[in-house]
Amino acid sequence: MRLDKYLADMGIGTRSEVKQYIRKKQVTVNGAFPTGAQQKVEPGQDQVLFRGEPVSYARYEYFMLNKPGGCVSAVTDRDCPTVLDLIEEKSRRDLFPAGRLDKDTEGLLLITNDGMLSHNLLAPGKHIPKTYYARISGEVTKEDVANFAAGMDIGEKKDTLPARLTILSCEDGMSEIELTITEGKFHQVKRMFEAVGKEVVYLKRISMGGLKLDDSLKPGEYRALTEEEIAIIKSRL
Repeated sequence: MRLDKYLADMGIGTRSEVKQYIRKKQVTVNGAFPTGAQQKVEPGQDQVLFRGEPVSYARYEYFMLNKPGGCVSAVTDRDCPTVLDLIEEKSRRDLFPAGRLDKDTEGLLLITNDGMLSHNLLAPGKHIPKTYYARISGEVTKEDVANFAAGMDIGEKKDTLPARLTILSCEDGMSEIELTITEGKFHQVKRMFEAVGKEVVYLKRISMGGLKLDDSLKPGEYRALTEEEIAIIKSRL
């Protein structure tokens, strides 16, 4: 791998900035100044230092974020804070959210730079299960459970795929539920409840593809996935 790409990938700077650092002798490889930005380095074998500090290479990074309401699932946005703004301790500059949650929806969001894993997670044909907790304005009934399980017309060419709706509680005109779907249609959960005359007032994703939201993460907090969690996701694809 070219030295300038190695350093740029690890967030040291842009390719042009990195070339300047190399020319100014702020970078060493195995204790020596490199011959130039094009010098080849072997991640995991060669020791690369920037201003005396080691720069380890991470090909992929995976973070579990408990997305708070009010931020958007995007890399950049002109008007709103993004989920990437929350990830401060990262090595890669090419992270992105694997999928999206609505601005007002909270919960599990995977942040990574693994394009293939993200593609497989989101591919419609994979039918990756996603489970949500929601508070609903209205009394959710056994009839609703049956309708969700049968598939519903939410105004698209095809009905939704069967979904598993579990009623957790129902009191004073408010219901708490868990819902597992295997699609990712636009505003799908909200539209499914609208189809039965009810409104989602709070929505939080709690699991996706076998990955469960860490209960210890407060909204806006994140952590790196464990090797076991990465293996769980990949085993479901």
